[in-house]
Amino acid sequence: MPILKLTKRNVEAIEKPCGAAPVFYWDEDLKGFGLRLMPSGVATWIVEYRPGAGGRGVAKKRVKIGRLDKLEPDKAREAAKKILAGVELGADPAKTKAEERGTLVFSQLAATYVEEHMKMHRKSATADYYTYVIEKHLNQHIGSKRANTITHDDVGTMHRAIGKAGGKYIANRALAVASAVFNWAKMDNPAKGVRKFKEDGRERFLTSEELQRLGDAMREAETIGLPYDVDEDRPNAKHARKRENRRIVYGPHAVGAIRLLMLTGCRLREILNLRWNEVDLGRGMLFLPDSKTGKKPVMLPTAAQELLRSLPRIGNIVIAGRDAGTDDEAPRHDIKKPWAAILKRAGLSGIRIHDLRHTFGSVGAGSGLGLPVIGNLLGHKNQKTTERYAHVANDAAKRAADMIGEKISAALGTK
Repeated sequence: MPILKLTKRNVEAIEKPCGAAPVFYWDEDLKGFGLRLMPSGVATWIVEYRPGAGGRGVAKKRVKIGRLDKLEPDKAREAAKKILAGVELGADPAKTKAEERGTLVFSQLAATYVEEHMKMHRKSATADYYTYVIEKHLNQHIGSKRANTITHDDVGTMHRAIGKAGGKYIANRALAVASAVFNWAKMDNPAKGVRKFKEDGRERFLTSEELQRLGDAMREAETIGLPYDVDEDRPNAKHARKRENRRIVYGPHAVGAIRLLMLTGCRLREILNLRWNEVDLGRGMLFLPDSKTGKKPVMLPTAAQELLRSLPRIGNIVIAGRDAGTDDEAPRHDIKKPWAAILKRAGLSGIRIHDLRHTFGSVGAGSGLGLPVIGNLLGHKNQKTTERYAHVANDAAKRAADMIGEKISAALGTK
């Protein structure tokens, strides 16, 4: 727990944390006045105190004063003095702030949570996902209710309704987001104790035969195109092309994105956000600056290197979109349409884009690679994440043991 004089010069000399946890710096003169530095680089002035009469038996509370980039150290120190003086007179600023937040309707509270917490401390993709869950699901059920009037039964009813309409997975994610909002607001959490739906395993590993069917469909998609249907009952159906001419050709970038996902085990956004300056074909690697788990190198198999060399370079982004090469160039949002069309042509259903990543890991495990190697290739930080492939690795180990046993048995003359 570093303690130093929180002056402008000393604060400017503080380096960004190397680990995954925030680092707190406390002022040596004003007790309770501190600076919280997140791994992302966001620094926030804080005050920590014990409410009431204080003493070690009373749990500490913490309130935020403001961000370092918007508040000079001297002004932050003056604000901290006022807060701590109020505490000495019996004030409890954290409780007051929680009560104020509680009077907001949930939609306002959740929006504030995203702006003041998620966008400051989490990756933008995560903040965007929370916003989607809040606006698409939570606000429909509890968005207009005052946060401090929402009950355990309200949240339970919402959870069941989302599960019925959208499925168990999204209902559980919505419950988790709601709980995070209430916890951040330091309110009594009405989501606590609501039982999540039991989710079925979502890992899906494609077989060799399914991979071959996908490959055939992708080759057809980028050459002669995939057939599409027309509603013959529509008034303008008579103007549609003849059935034998109804085909859509998908460009090399859309199909190439799917191939790269299969060949690298990367996540969808890692490939769609990939820029040419992050590709090093000389060393056969990608250097991703901001993946889900932070900076991440990706080893490229020969097939992936050849694919990248064949892709037309239109702009800065590898998987070029409609605005590629323009000043407004941005990554594609998704590849849902080509993926759905290719799946349909391959005669496959119920396969998600993310299942290509699972398949990459399962092929590695089935080939006899150890779990640490697979975890390294996939960029797993937690070994438990890689353990989903343990049963595949065990099958490979069993085959290897049988092969070794047969050779030794033959050498011993027992076979």
